[in-house]
Amino acid sequence: MGVAVLPDAARTLHPRITIWRKLKRLGVAQLGDGLVALPADGRTREHLDWIAEEIVESGGTSSMWLAQPSTLAQERELAAAMAAARSEEYRTVIDQAAAAGSATDAERVRTVRRLRDELRRIHRRDYFPPTERDTARLAVETLAGPGTKADSPEITA
Repeated sequence: MGVAVLPDAARTLHPRITIWRKLKRLGVAQLGDGLVALPADGRTREHLDWIAEEIVESGGTSSMWLAQPSTLAQERELAAAMAAARSEEYRTVIDQAAAAGSATDAERVRTVRRLRDELRRIHRRDYFPPTERDTARLAVETLAGPGTKADSPEITA
């Protein structure tokens, strides 16, 4: 598990909001004010480097630290919290797919496309996949059905 310290995102509110939204899209776990965690891999490191550079370009300061939780229990707790956040997002997709079941064909096609896109976005920040991941994928593909003309490709695990 890697930890990035990103204090004083920028001196104005707009860049702070922009940076925070980018961090949320990465699926960070917020540990404290300006302190976030992500699994330490090449992809997350590269994204954090870009965000740190953007912070500096906005007039703020940024530093990144690689760290590990001091105990296995802390690491499991952090992973569980990240999985729970994704689980909630997947449950929202499941609920939306269920709600669209009685929609017209055109509405179902639009919903399937939107939900497939949403599943891809969630998947990119899903470092510790919860059981809801497969359920959400199945719910969207069931909504699509064999006769639905949603041209987005199927979601794969």
